[in-house]
Amino acid sequence: METPTSRPTAHPTTHPHPATHPATQDIPAVAKHPPLRPPAALLERALFEVKRVVVGQDHMVERTMVGLLARGHVLLEGVPGVAKTLAVRTLATVAGGTFARLQFTPDLMPSDIVGTRVWKPTREDFDVELGPVFANLVLADEINRAPAKVQSALLEAMAERQVSIGGRTYALPDPFLVLATQNPIESDGVYALPEAQRDRFLLKVDVHHADELEELTIVQRMSAAPPRPEPMLDAATVRQLQQEADQVFVHHAVAQYAVALVLATRHPHRYGLGNLDGVLEYGVSARGSLGLVSAGRALALVRGRDYVLPSDLADLARDVLAHRLVLTFDAAADGVDPRTVVDAVLAGVPQPKVAPAEDEVIVR
Repeated sequence: METPTSRPTAHPTTHPHPATHPATQDIPAVAKHPPLRPPAALLERALFEVKRVVVGQDHMVERTMVGLLARGHVLLEGVPGVAKTLAVRTLATVAGGTFARLQFTPDLMPSDIVGTRVWKPTREDFDVELGPVFANLVLADEINRAPAKVQSALLEAMAERQVSIGGRTYALPDPFLVLATQNPIESDGVYALPEAQRDRFLLKVDVHHADELEELTIVQRMSAAPPRPEPMLDAATVRQLQQEADQVFVHHAVAQYAVALVLATRHPHRYGLGNLDGVLEYGVSARGSLGLVSAGRALALVRGRDYVLPSDLADLARDVLAHRLVLTFDAAADGVDPRTVVDAVLAGVPQPKVAPAEDEVIVR
């Protein structure tokens, strides 16, 4: 998929999401598009196409698809050479729509991302040139190489799905997803993401090296004539799949389990986790509860179910909650890993059993 070489002239709008007329609220979205194939079949084809290019890294591939379905941005952290950028570019091709890659550098400016006003002498007026963030899927590569003012330029786009330039508001395309990567091993020329920025990401996925068999497959598959992905979806289909994810059933006990996991990070002593009182400065905000439920719906759909299990939330807890925790100074100095804190919370908060045969459910 090629990134557009020219930037369109903007047309301002103050209503990026116009209200639906009452007479059309009951008309399903598929009335304007061909009938949607079973979501599980579509997602299986899409995931297979991504894995045809990306060897291993099944956890990362599944989580990026969860982020796409849950309308949540994803932060990928790992050492160089573990296929973070390749996975994002492959997902962008498979999902269809428009794609833009932003290579973050120390000299990057906010206007390089969101756009700027340009003076047109022939008309004696300003035109707005929209930045590369106006794409369905945006790859923010090595996001921690840019200073805070550039990182914060993404905040409005990620949270509100709109950009303000010259006092006017411009709606971002739908669907819109930011997939950012960062390198954890370098300290020179990098800027750690502030807590407010990290909280905007639905998922933070730790990406590790491939094992021996996977690396051998990488050498055989990618050393000569590497495979090229083919589009399996388009923007309209992705929007329909997102609506399907919204309809996945969440039992009251499962929602209560999500809330309990989050509250256990704020008040550990209430859940018999008093040993975490000196580790956590601040617990997870309400975004954590919302994120667990929305990601749980998407994960259930990816795995071929129309209901969420407590095990889905437990499976997602590390990726949804760990990066939202703020450790005490002593815990940070001792090198406490936030993921071990989440593991302790999972061990201290029992999972509810919402169905008699739940233990026999096979999760693909």
